[in-house]
Amino acid sequence: MALSRIWSAFIIIAILVASAKMFFTAENKSIFSSMVTGKTGDTILVSRTAVNKAAPGVISIIDSNVVFTEGDVKTIRESDTQLKSFKIQSADGIIETCQTAVTLCLKLIGFLALFMGFLSIAEKAGGIRFLSRIISPFFSKIFPEVPKGHPAMGHMIMNFSANLLGLDNAATPFGLKAMDSLQELNPNKSTASNSQIMFLCLHASGLTLIPVSIIALRSAAKAANPMDIFIPCMIATFIATIAAMMIVSVKQKINIFQPIILTWILGISAIIAALIVYIKSLNTEAVQQFSGSLSSGLILFIFIAIVLGGLYKKIDVFDAFIDGAKGGFETAVRIIPYLVGMLVAISLLRTSGSFDALIGGIKSLFVAIGMDTRFVDGLPTALIKPFSGGGARGMMVDTMKTFGPDSFAGRLSCILQGSSDTTFYVIAVYFGSVSVKNTRYAVGAMLLADLIGIITSIALAYVFFG
Repeated sequence: MALSRIWSAFIIIAILVASAKMFFTAENKSIFSSMVTGKTGDTILVSRTAVNKAAPGVISIIDSNVVFTEGDVKTIRESDTQLKSFKIQSADGIIETCQTAVTLCLKLIGFLALFMGFLSIAEKAGGIRFLSRIISPFFSKIFPEVPKGHPAMGHMIMNFSANLLGLDNAATPFGLKAMDSLQELNPNKSTASNSQIMFLCLHASGLTLIPVSIIALRSAAKAANPMDIFIPCMIATFIATIAAMMIVSVKQKINIFQPIILTWILGISAIIAALIVYIKSLNTEAVQQFSGSLSSGLILFIFIAIVLGGLYKKIDVFDAFIDGAKGGFETAVRIIPYLVGMLVAISLLRTSGSFDALIGGIKSLFVAIGMDTRFVDGLPTALIKPFSGGGARGMMVDTMKTFGPDSFAGRLSCILQGSSDTTFYVIAVYFGSVSVKNTRYAVGAMLLADLIGIITSIALAYVFFG
């Protein structure tokens, strides 16, 4: 029900904002067309103005062959007597978004088929149950409804492991398989279980050891030290994950101060601290090489371990692989409606200018109360991240381009990008894969964890770069 209300609110707010712009501003007469049929990068005509009616300052700039920019409106000389004002569309309209959603699901088919095929071998060979027994002392405390040794525990730990190493493509099929396993234990198939909510909140917090893609993009933007955001990112995502666990634990009345839970948390903290120390001793190129080798090496190790385990157990490994791979195709098709619905609502928010209005309002508020507003320039990344990972990445790159990769806003946008996952995408895909309609308090818990991650990121930016 919560997701239904949020989805409806997105659509209503976007259309109302667009309607207000359409009827009360001169530069948004084609906003409805942009929202429906527009594409990212389209040129949207705002107006044509006679040269002799333009402001003198504008004429002097344009005469020197420089585009005049005011807000998101650009003005150029179209002819000797006429100026042309236009905007560049920053997000796809709903038609293009629908096609993008389907294309995304089609691209997922290959990854889902591959990893679910190997998971099928691991299940039949007993590998998932073996992994479950290893992790069960900890997981049995935060997932009390999951029986010890249940395959869901193995699937979840493989999902978390892939996330830790930044293997998004591998994490998705592992996560979908985990949701499917948890759904088997769910007494009410249309309502999210406690275990599913805990799993998705931990997954959406996006705990990642090495933000390789962010470091690479900072390097491409010619940052003085592309790795300077590594420790803040690590701390922010770790705190967001702990916050997610605590929020759900309070709601589900789980005592997180049990010795087993504290031991595991302290152990993971020690591993992260050791990794930070080691990574700090490497240069940017060595970090990327180390991360790539670790991530890819782990995937190859998993593959060979599964195959050898299957051969040892004398099962038909290829037949088991094919059985699992078929499920990957079915899952990809099943999530298309959920993904289309969510991405269209997000598209309407972005193309209507609702995000821009929110950013402007936040900045005005902090100016009015006399607070430092440098962090506001980095906030677009955080506000878009729950809705679109690609959109947030693009916003991060744009922030670095606009303010500089070593600016406060540029660094903050990178920390924000690494502090959480795409909440609404996760909800749509993972709950959609098992046809759960009532998500209960999952959305609120995830967004609260996101908020804690955002506040932590801002505080860390001031501590490290303020």
